[in-house]
Amino acid sequence: MKNPRDIIIRPVITELSSEMMADKKYVFEVDIRANKTQIKSAIEEIFKVKVTKVNTMRVTGKPKRYGRYTGYRPNWKKAIISLSEDSKELEFFES
Repeated sequence: MKNPRDIIIRPVITELSSEMMADKKYVFEVDIRANKTQIKSAIEEIFKVKVTKVNTMRVTGKPKRYGRYTGYRPNWKKAIISLSEDSKELEFFES
């Protein structure tokens, strides 16, 4: 995985993650094979900020039904990124 855009898939915008933005913590969906050092370097390269901490967790897919057929949504990996105090805030919404 050379390209940082292949590691960082999308930001996760929920009510809880929006509250965490006040503490300079951001949540991203990342590639399931990426490790913490790859995630840190990808965030620093894309957004030009200083990352202090990376927490990762694997989220299991929910069971879903379509008529009589059952299946599961895919598993995915989420990363909580903590930025340093002197870093600028990340903008996901244009005003």
